[in-house]
Amino acid sequence: MEQLTRAGVPLLESLADLRDTMSEARFREVIANLVEAIENGKKLSLAMAQHPDAFDKIFVSLTHAGEESGRLPEVFAHITDSLKWQDEMASHTKTILMYPAFVGAIVLGITFFLMIYLVPQLVSFIKSMGQEIPIQTRMLLATSWFFVNYWYVIIALPVVLPLGIKLLINSSEEMRFKFDRLKLNMWVTGPILRKIILARFANTFAMMYGSGISILDCITNSRDVVNNLAVAKSLNEVTQEIESGKNLTQSFQNTGMFPPLVIRMLKVGEATGSLDKALLNVSYFYDRDVRESIKKVQVMIEPTMTIILGALLGWVMLSVLSPIYDIIGKVKF
Repeated sequence: MEQLTRAGVPLLESLADLRDTMSEARFREVIANLVEAIENGKKLSLAMAQHPDAFDKIFVSLTHAGEESGRLPEVFAHITDSLKWQDEMASHTKTILMYPAFVGAIVLGITFFLMIYLVPQLVSFIKSMGQEIPIQTRMLLATSWFFVNYWYVIIALPVVLPLGIKLLINSSEEMRFKFDRLKLNMWVTGPILRKIILARFANTFAMMYGSGISILDCITNSRDVVNNLAVAKSLNEVTQEIESGKNLTQSFQNTGMFPPLVIRMLKVGEATGSLDKALLNVSYFYDRDVRESIKKVQVMIEPTMTIILGALLGWVMLSVLSPIYDIIGKVKF
């Protein structure tokens, strides 16, 4: 759409071309509905608003701003860049989770092998020694017994526990708020998540403000983008402060949610009249910082998982060999 409108192709003709060349059936139907709605006299933004599953509030608001200002190609270019950026950020987020999940599954598999296959074979040997079994060996035997007899509980726990937590979180707005705030304060992942949210907010705010949307509407629409009730509550407070007569920088500063970098760049943007450029700088900085933070976390995960696996194997070996060493120590030469 950005390329077609910039080339001067009429809107209806552009949409018709997209409809005829679209391979995805569901979205082709959406575009066909847009063409029909525009032919019946509706604006593109109003036609898009009838399909919230395809076009979110921000997409519709930006399109409306482009229609009103006559800058629809520039708005489509902004949206394209934003979608690419969001895809990259989503990829970064998945990268944080995939490696620990993969290594954790391997560690869990090795634990099952040790506790269900290897340790039971050593039980009769350890008990036949006819002496008091050390505490660490008794703990190993008890753990192995639990794995052998209740393996289904251990397998079901990673499925049932997240579902239970999800149901608890969704039980009330207060629980969702507490969980979202907890996510921001969690060790290691919390600071990275906060940077991702702030980068997403700054990028969206800058895109909307640069397209001619008012500050209050920018803040209101950005609440849906951050996808975190704790940050959304702070944005609500910012809106109330601005409506009461305070300036933008002071309103953001009073919430205590936004770090000094964001406040400083807002202040610079207000002073120079280039708020969108200042916020794009914030987005660029946090985007780069997220990449570096993820790399650091990945570097930390590898030795951490190695230490966990080594500690597990060391515990098994110590528990098995301790009784043997005790017997050897009692042998008189």
